[in-house]
Amino acid sequence: MASTIVVTGANRGIGLELARQWQARGDTVIGVCRRPSEELQTLGVHIIDGIDVSDDNSLRRLREELDGTRVDVLYNNAGILRDEHLDAMDYDRIREQFEINTLGPLRVTTALLDRMAEGGRIGLMTSRIGSIADNDSGGRYGYRMSKAALNAAGKSLALDLQPRGIAVAILHPGYVRTEMTNHSGHITPAEAAERLIQRMDELSLENTGTFWHSDGSVLPW
Repeated sequence: MASTIVVTGANRGIGLELARQWQARGDTVIGVCRRPSEELQTLGVHIIDGIDVSDDNSLRRLREELDGTRVDVLYNNAGILRDEHLDAMDYDRIREQFEINTLGPLRVTTALLDRMAEGGRIGLMTSRIGSIADNDSGGRYGYRMSKAALNAAGKSLALDLQPRGIAVAILHPGYVRTEMTNHSGHITPAEAAERLIQRMDELSLENTGTFWHSDGSVLPW
């Protein structure tokens, strides 16, 4: 049965590929972004643009746009990466990453919760860089902290939403060749999207709240 999928940050990279692949298999895709790319526009998905996940007014408009729509899958993909080191700290950029990477997915999720019903699934795009146990190189303070905080939020969401029949996946895409990584990496956005969709297909109330690599392995907190 076809599902209705909402993907944030759908204009490029992994978000674009998620939209493309879900659309190709017959699901109804709603691509949410600040500015639509030409590639997103050619997919033929429903686009809701002008949405900033760090802005409450934007999210009120997103709710209104989705009035009467049942959302089966919400994939919180929008995020940013900045690079701070101990000798080059920028607290404004750290705050920006928290607003978009941590509070953004939480804002979107709470804004759309009443559009989701029992059986709904939520994906949070995190990173193994947010793993405290896996940190062996330091640096990137804002990104690490914002993703670690997102992991904590995801675990709480999984516990709080389980009684409502809604499952939550906390997902690391892998090292993907995108603009965010300066097109370095081990896999393409298409490969990452295929694996992430598989993880979302496997998501259930039994495994809700798990921190996964897109290859299916469980990551340390």
